[in-house]
Amino acid sequence: VQLEESGGGSVQPGGSLRLSCRISGFTFSNYYMSWVRQAPGKGLEWVSSISPAGSIKSYANSVKGRFTISRDNAENTLYLQLNSLKTDDTAMYYCAKASSPYRPDNDYNYRGQGTQVTVSL
Repeated sequence: VQLEESGGGSVQPGGSLRLSCRISGFTFSNYYMSWVRQAPGKGLEWVSSISPAGSIKSYANSVKGRFTISRDNAENTLYLQLNSLKTDDTAMYYCAKASSPYRPDNDYNYRGQGTQVTVSL
């Protein structure tokens, strides 16, 4: 199982980024996928999840209306569009797969190395 995030960077408040997560080693289209993040000195925080076919999406209240999760099952890639970024969004962002196919969970042990998002003036 491999998950490789990319697309992070440094932006000013109000800016945008698009994160990508390229996966291999499992049947991507069978799994719920999530984005989680970890700010310096804090624990892992769930951000968003998407169902295997992409029809069901959920978001943390802190990002609702600003972030959009999507997936391309043909390309084995998960995305997170980050708009209207705030300084509080600064964190390492990870994509994570559910532990079992077709079932959502909050087990984020299967995740990549992360991509850093820094929002500052």
